[in-house]
Parts: sequence; C-alpha cells; structure tokens
Amino acid sequence: MIKRAKQVLKIEADAIRDLCKRLDKNFEKAVDLLVKCRGRVVVTGMGKGGLIGQKISATLSSLGTPSLWMHSAEASHGDLGRITKEDVIIAISNSGETQEVKDLLPQIKKMGTKIIAITGNVKSSLSKYSDAVLDTSVKKEACSLGLAPTSSTTAMLAMGDALSVCVVEKKGFKKEDFAFLHPGGSLGKRLLLTVEDIMRKGKINCVVKENSSVKDTLLAITAARAGSATVVGARGKLSGIFTDGDLRRHLEVDSDLINKKVKDVMTKNPVRISAKKLACEALNILREKKIDELPVVDDKNRPVGLLDVQDLLKAGLV
Repeated sequence: MIKRAKQVLKIEADAIRDLCKRLDKNFEKAVDLLVKCRGRVVVTGMGKGGLIGQKISATLSSLGTPSLWMHSAEASHGDLGRITKEDVIIAISNSGETQEVKDLLPQIKKMGTKIIAITGNVKSSLSKYSDAVLDTSVKKEACSLGLAPTSSTTAMLAMGDALSVCVVEKKGFKKEDFAFLHPGGSLGKRLLLTVEDIMRKGKINCVVKENSSVKDTLLAITAARAGSATVVGARGKLSGIFTDGDLRRHLEVDSDLINKKVKDVMTKNPVRISAKKLACEALNILREKKIDELPVVDDKNRPVGLLDVQDLLKAGLV
C-alpha cells in the first residue's frame, strides 16, 4: 500500500509539473481578465471539477477578489440570474463537453460576460466559447481504473491556486488586506487586534497611589481580581508596578512588609505600552522581558489599563 500511495503521489506531482510547460498567453489573459473584473468572479462546474471550483472561488474571495460558486445545473433553472455583464466566469470541465456547462455558454456569451475555461480538452466546446483557455490535461489519472478524477482535479486545483496568487500579486493585495478579510484567524488577530481591545480597565484595572500601604495594595489587587497593581505618583502618572514577584521577594526579608509603603517595594519605572499599539507587540515585549504584566498608558504616561499574559491567551495570540 505504501508503494502504491507513492505511485499515486508521483503521478499527481508529475501532472502539476507538466502544467508549467503549457502556461502561455492564455494564462496571462486570464489573470488580466480577473484583475480588471468590475463585477464578481463566478465559478461553475459539475461533479469533482465543481468541488474544485468551490475551493478556487473561496480562495479568490479570501484574497480580495469577490467570487461566488454557481452550480451549473442550477444555473439553467434560474441561477443564471446571478451573472451580469461585469462578471467573469471560470468554467471548469475536464472534458470540456459537460452538458450542464455547455448549456450555459450561449446564454453567457449573449450577456457579453467573459469566460475563462479550466479544461483538459483545448479543442472542446467549452474552449471554443472561452476568452482564455487554461490547459489542465493530464497523461493519466492516478486511479488504477483510470476513471476517477484524481490527477485531473489535482491539476485543476493547482492551476486555480496559480491563478489566484498571480491575481493577488498583480492587484497589490497586502497582508493587512488579508487580515481584514480574516478577522477571526490568527493572522487577522495579530495584524488588527490592539492593546486597547483586550486590556483590563475600569474596576479590574488595579491602580494605587505611591503612599498606599502594601496591605491596602494587596486588598485592592484582591478586589480587582488582578495579579498586580499599577502605582501612580501625585500627578497620576505611572511610577511603578507591584506584582506577586515583588511581594515574594520582599516577604522573605521583611516581616513587616504589609505596613510598608508600596513605593518602597514596587518595581520602579516598569516597561509599559501604549493602548494604540498592536497586541502582538505587547506579546513580544512580555516574551522578551520575561514578565507577565504590562501597564498600558496614554500619551501623558497615565495608566489607562493593564495587560496580563492571560489576556493574550484568551485572545488567541499565544
């Protein structure tokens, strides 16, 4: 079985490599049509090729080219109304003679809509109707019967990826654009989520004055259900932070610690961050400095929040 699996993978890999030899002006024209498309890219097909089309449509959409999938059979029963002259059609059919796809071609041409064919038969009806033909023919299917679409659908998928990537680069699509379309993904969070979005503020942001006792500071930390307290001076500006680590270090050498002023045992001039910074920048600081809490300040160095490593964990950044 391992030997047979390797044969399948080699056959499909060879099918993709063979595509390179057939890339020509048709590919360039297809890219140009998609870049200049003022409507949407409508991808259609049947069977296994249709499933590949759904993935191509999804990839285009995720990379900033509005696209929808249209079942070829359903198109003949009203879904053809989804298509406008401003759209570009990507029609997928290995034989190029799939009846449900062929039935659409005259109507699409009447609309004046451009067609890109992804097919294994450059002399087919689909190819003749198309404005750009992408040849995805294969020497053989990986299926031992030579019947199930395997190499052919792999070739179609790879061609769709090549097309999508080239369109993205020609459009100048950036990672920030990608993040905007993927706000729920890890990249989106890294590029869009700010410190202000996830910092602790209000009652759960423990802030005490320098002259507060360690006892009162600990009570304030407990009330806020926090792990540290941000310490401010007379003008309300950040002067330090009192953490669990500070408590443990001083408790070992000072039995009267709880009666001391917090300014005498706090970590002075702590690392801080602006609320407008990206959350991923805060994560980098925590990792680099090997700390768990980070005071958040405004442009006048007044604390407006606190960022704990747990907040980054909840946000899915760690």
